[in-house]
Amino acid sequence: MTRKFLFVLGSARADGNSETLARQAAEQLPSDVEQRWLHLADHPLPDFEDRRHDSTRPRARPRPVGDNEALLLDATLDATDIVIVSPLYWYSLSATTKRYLDYWDAWLEVPEVDFKNALGGRALWGVTALAHSEEEVAEPLIGTLNHTAAFFPMRFGGVLLGNGSRPGNVLDDSGALARAKTFFAQEPPLARYPYDKD
Repeated sequence: MTRKFLFVLGSARADGNSETLARQAAEQLPSDVEQRWLHLADHPLPDFEDRRHDSTRPRARPRPVGDNEALLLDATLDATDIVIVSPLYWYSLSATTKRYLDYWDAWLEVPEVDFKNALGGRALWGVTALAHSEEEVAEPLIGTLNHTAAFFPMRFGGVLLGNGSRPGNVLDDSGALARAKTFFAQEPPLARYPYDKD
């Protein structure tokens, strides 16, 4: 299967440090690997509505058609590799990125999609820029992505971290730029919950 990378951009601004770092990493991908970049700010989703325990409506959802949700669902299903590109906002994912992942829960309820099996075995990656030099503050974001991948289960390539606050600062982080050159070259392992590890 030809690899297809979907880069889901969750920053509140375009061309931020997280996106800049992701593009540095993407430049290293082979030329035959497809890339698609979607900025969530350009495709906003309404607030997520959890219907799982609402007895007044059926739990199963129809497949979305012709809107931003449909576009994001189709792009997600089409990708072999999904890269979550979100700055570290209050030590986790941005609100738009979290809303996108909340919709994964809705898509689990679309019978014709079989979302859990469709994503199983695919790869999830993360790229984030943070203002701290202490990278451990990003652990909540890393945990969110790892556990999301473990649910399906997907393979998890980890999170490429870079330091930068003002636009363009991440280009001064030589360590992050060096890691970007080989980030997507690894074979990501199957994600596991912490309690499943030996």
